[in-house]
Amino acid sequence: MKIRLLFFAVLRDLFQSSEQIMEAPDGTTVGEVAQRVFSSRDEAIFLKETICFAVNCSYVSPAHTLRDGDEVAFIPPVAGG
Repeated sequence: MKIRLLFFAVLRDLFQSSEQIMEAPDGTTVGEVAQRVFSSRDEAIFLKETICFAVNCSYVSPAHTLRDGDEVAFIPPVAGG
């Protein structure tokens, strides 16, 4: 199946892209995609535990099972004032 990955803020800078298309087997979870994506970049591993996930604009847990055509957003913590 094909899924679309979206990166925001510091993740966009780390991956040098705001989005990617990924092929994944049926039954893949958001957590499995995150593991695959974040393990590919040493500097991103420390962020993995702080990321929120959204699938098709709804927040989900890492256990959420993906379907073909889903859009997965990786949202890092935000601070400001």
